[in-house]
Amino acid sequence: QLQASGGGLVQAGGSLRLSCAASGLALGYYAIGWFRQAPGKERGGVSLISSSGRTTIYADSVKGRFTISRSNSKNTVYLQLNSLKPEDTAVYYCAAPGERLWIPNIWADVDEYHYWGQGTLVTVSS
Repeated sequence: QLQASGGGLVQAGGSLRLSCAASGLALGYYAIGWFRQAPGKERGGVSLISSSGRTTIYADSVKGRFTISRSNSKNTVYLQLNSLKPEDTAVYYCAAPGERLWIPNIWADVDEYHYWGQGTLVTVSS
């Protein structure tokens, strides 16, 4: 029901914009989290946006470089990735909790999310 797209290969310092689109799910009712998983590492939280868009949260490692936003009219959430570093290389996933209008108590906890997209690969070369 969620599909992440927009990944690709980019040089360090470059930019990408990821999209998370929903089918069969009214995305506007849900907070959306972005996660990433690098090879051999656990999936970790990158950013979250509330259903209204008024609340955004970022992991310390991406603050000032990544920007999350949403267009509820387009049923899509975006993650703008700027100033990319090789350590940003990972598969990026978007996810939504099981309850509408609810922000997970621990926003970066994967267990707080019910709906997941299939992931999009971001590769940053040095």
